[in-house]
Amino acid sequence: MISVSKLYCGITGANDRLRYSNTAHRKPVVVWNATKRCNLHCIHCYSKSENRLYRDELTTNEAKCFVKDLAEFGVPVLLFSGGEPLLRKDLFEVGQLASDLGIKPVLSTNGTLITESLAEQIKTAGFVYVGVSIDGVGETNDKFRGVQKAFDAAVRGIRNCINAGVKTGLRFTVTKHNCKDVPKIFDFVEVENIPRVCFYHLAYAGRGSEIIKDDLTHKQTREFMDYVLIKAEGFLNRGSGTEILTVDNHADAAYIYLKLKEKDGEKAEEALRLMRINAGNSSGIGIAGVDFNGYVHPDQFWQHYSLGNIRQRRFSEIWVDGSEPLLNALRNRPEHLKGRCRQCRFLDICNGNLRVRAEAVYGDTWAPDPACYLTDEEITRGGS
Repeated sequence: MISVSKLYCGITGANDRLRYSNTAHRKPVVVWNATKRCNLHCIHCYSKSENRLYRDELTTNEAKCFVKDLAEFGVPVLLFSGGEPLLRKDLFEVGQLASDLGIKPVLSTNGTLITESLAEQIKTAGFVYVGVSIDGVGETNDKFRGVQKAFDAAVRGIRNCINAGVKTGLRFTVTKHNCKDVPKIFDFVEVENIPRVCFYHLAYAGRGSEIIKDDLTHKQTREFMDYVLIKAEGFLNRGSGTEILTVDNHADAAYIYLKLKEKDGEKAEEALRLMRINAGNSSGIGIAGVDFNGYVHPDQFWQHYSLGNIRQRRFSEIWVDGSEPLLNALRNRPEHLKGRCRQCRFLDICNGNLRVRAEAVYGDTWAPDPACYLTDEEITRGGS
């Protein structure tokens, strides 16, 4: 995640300590796809979830053993995802255990199932944050998510969480089909006083790999980022406390730096310092994925590649296994990256971006990320 609010506007957010402090010995944030079942059918779903029962989910006891290992290992955050995690009956029991053991439990949900009483349960179980996915306003969202009235249900869920005193944010994946709704999303966030909005670039994984043609062009991505930066400044000038972030394209960091450099060289250098601490994409380093069957992945998008299963070995053992080839390569990317990625002067703040996109388009994990929208001139040493 790249905090536009922090880097471009200088506003400190609640989780900036995790993003912009020394990462040398930090344990990963873990995304657990607690179930694969989902009540929606999103066109970009990386886990290809459907509204049906899936076999061999981790049992409650297995999930608790997993959480205890994460706590002993020092994992700071456990993000409960899916599918739709609220369809897992023991979600609050497992979430409460994580909270009791000092892990911050976070919920990633489509929000459509969150009634007033369920929002209270989320709060009682100790969830520190709920991220609700909305990919447009009204019919745009409903078409994107495959179910009519999904938007209205998600809005009710957001309001129920906020009314229950649970910090709640909005998650929006940008494509050609819904980018027209970005201004409406900013209006919605401001009117509803939502404290956080995350704009996700499309990850080419699962059903997301089937709609690559719907991703923004490089020109559209730059226009989108320009608009986000303008809105971030507007929020700052109006004293809004809403935090604005972009996710899954670390070219955004370099783009923010270049834009800042045009305005204020001193602020640009401070932002660059923070970006270097963050070090860019952290798949296999600062983030891990574990699926509903217990398989461990370098991140939630790498579900086609398993590092091992927590039913056979603890997560903490799998994560430090020096013999795993992909994990080692992800942690030493500069020697593996090819083409313009290898030559880029922003490699230390991007780290090669999202490798699953390169694999999906070129069949080569180490090829340049096709979603990088920086020009050749911008990434060379002679760039401005």
